[in-house]
Amino acid sequence: MTTLGPRLNHSMTRMTGRDPDERHRGATPLELFFDLVFVVAFGAVADELAHYLADGHVVSAVLSFAFMVFAVSWAWINYSWFASAFDTDDWFFRVATMVQMVGVLVLALGTPDVFASIDEGGALDNRVVVAGYVIMRLGMVALWLRAAAQAPQHRRAALTFASTIGLAQVGWVLVAVLSLPLPATVALVLPLYLLELSGPVIANRRTGGIPWHPHHIAERYGLLVIITLGEVVIGTITTISAVVHQQGWTVDAAVLAVAGTALAFGLWWVYFITPSGRVLSVRRERAFVWGYGHILVFAAIVATGAGLHVAAYALEGEAHIDEVGVVLTIAVPVLVLTVADIALYSLLFRRFDLFHVPLVVAAMIVLIASILASAAGVSMTVSLSLIVLAPLIVIVGFETVGHRHQADALDDLAGR
Repeated sequence: MTTLGPRLNHSMTRMTGRDPDERHRGATPLELFFDLVFVVAFGAVADELAHYLADGHVVSAVLSFAFMVFAVSWAWINYSWFASAFDTDDWFFRVATMVQMVGVLVLALGTPDVFASIDEGGALDNRVVVAGYVIMRLGMVALWLRAAAQAPQHRRAALTFASTIGLAQVGWVLVAVLSLPLPATVALVLPLYLLELSGPVIANRRTGGIPWHPHHIAERYGLLVIITLGEVVIGTITTISAVVHQQGWTVDAAVLAVAGTALAFGLWWVYFITPSGRVLSVRRERAFVWGYGHILVFAAIVATGAGLHVAAYALEGEAHIDEVGVVLTIAVPVLVLTVADIALYSLLFRRFDLFHVPLVVAAMIVLIASILASAAGVSMTVSLSLIVLAPLIVIVGFETVGHRHQADALDDLAGR
């Protein structure tokens, strides 16, 4: 008897590694479900960032944000690369994924403690965050050990990942238990970050790496970018609601609705200009910088959404910073995101295109103009509308001229 389509049960199957050239490989329903917890995690980080920025606590807000956004992004990255290489979709893989989802949610619950402790200047209170991190890593280490046992050709790489992650968890627990002052905590945290990052480097250089799928991993990153852009959409809705609450349905509310949506859409368009899957399929060795460089992309998008939340606080009279400060909370992350997108494009193709320079400069000029306009007393609505022009400049540049440069770069890769 034969059946059509995928298997109907999820009994254990041997984890031998997926075919990196598998046709029609796309994100699975389980991966999409896994991504949902990051809506919550990034949302928690954005809310805290907006709150502290609106109160004028810029330094502590930025430090806390950097700590948390790295933790959340790293939680997603390690799982996604593993799933691209070894996803068996059996009951063990599903349960291990659920454990990691629980860990991420616990990690998100610890976000307010991290922001509050850094703002107060005492010991870093990351106990809940570390608890979530350890829960998440238990599921991840179990999967790496299973891959080591069942895929002999990838055993050394899998054991490298498992050992570096395991050792890092011991360090994280010590950091949480010791409850040291912030400078001492930072001194201990940086080596732990480097230890976690060393796993992929060692595994790729000494063991040949794991059989991840280039188009699948590019799709996975793109999907998380879309999910993260949800923070910009939510920030837009919050800002519009603030205007409507204060003034009713006015022209300003309509302009903000269009501007916020256009900003999210423009950021989406700029990100997907880069044909990441096509390049990675022929230059797999470029994946490391590209993959971890996305942490800056995720951070900038989340910060943009948080900036729109700050604008809502200001419109409701609950912010303790002036309008120039409010505009800066949006303009700065948009600039960082624009530069990060162009930088990842250049790193992936490993060529510097002079055409990108005027695009970045023009986008920077527009963003500076939005800040100067606010300083001159122009309404926040106008300033926010000017910010929308930054991604539009990049889009027009690529659609009119840049696409030809991109075609030449792809031809060079194909020729090599």
